[in-house]
Amino acid sequence: MDSVLPHVYLSDIDKERFAIETARAPEVTIETLQSVLDFCYEHTVQLLIARCNASDLKTVQAMESNGFFLTDTLLYYQCDILTTPAARNVPHINISPVHPGEEDMVKNMAYEAFRGYVGHYHADPKLDRQKCDEAYASWAYRSCIRKDIADQVLVAKQDGSLKGFIVLKMHKPEEGQLVLNAVHPEAQGSGVYSALVSAAKEWCFQQGAKRITTSTHLPNIAVQKVWARHGFWLTHADCTFHKWFD
Repeated sequence: MDSVLPHVYLSDIDKERFAIETARAPEVTIETLQSVLDFCYEHTVQLLIARCNASDLKTVQAMESNGFFLTDTLLYYQCDILTTPAARNVPHINISPVHPGEEDMVKNMAYEAFRGYVGHYHADPKLDRQKCDEAYASWAYRSCIRKDIADQVLVAKQDGSLKGFIVLKMHKPEEGQLVLNAVHPEAQGSGVYSALVSAAKEWCFQQGAKRITTSTHLPNIAVQKVWARHGFWLTHADCTFHKWFD
């Protein structure tokens, strides 16, 4: 069996983060579940991170029967850039592309913003808490320096201080994606995130995109309210499961 199948692969970044052999399966179905498990056994995988459509209850139940446990539910949103209203500008918030030398600032801010964030990493009690926090900071940093991860990173500054960032990727020629975003805890609720979303929509429009997609986990109500005001609507949901091969 190859080291990569269309529906499962070894995750080098997770192995680097947690020092364990990790695999990911982003779209498990009842038909592919056994081949995913066979792949993990053949490659001595210790942790499998797998997702399936939340409405596919047969697959959800089959995964639970095979020792998977739920770690989060992801909600996916989309908006039509051409028909959604623009949000009002927020005074004194400056949005610009991240500049060389600001990568560590973004990394440090992401670490503070995602400390204790209850995503699928933090929901797994077997993963080190500090390494879970560092995962998002590392993701933000790599987004600033690697074009294979992000096409653009926009930062929000107020009074010269970094208040937030948003990572963008052209997922398809006509579709942009909000990949990762955060606002410093002290600036939350001040309009920084809404300003970043407005700037993200404009950037994607300039790249030729007609729509934007994004996702967040179920309890993250605050960002979903902002998205709703910007014309995003819910499209579907995925369940994220972890399985340990002890």
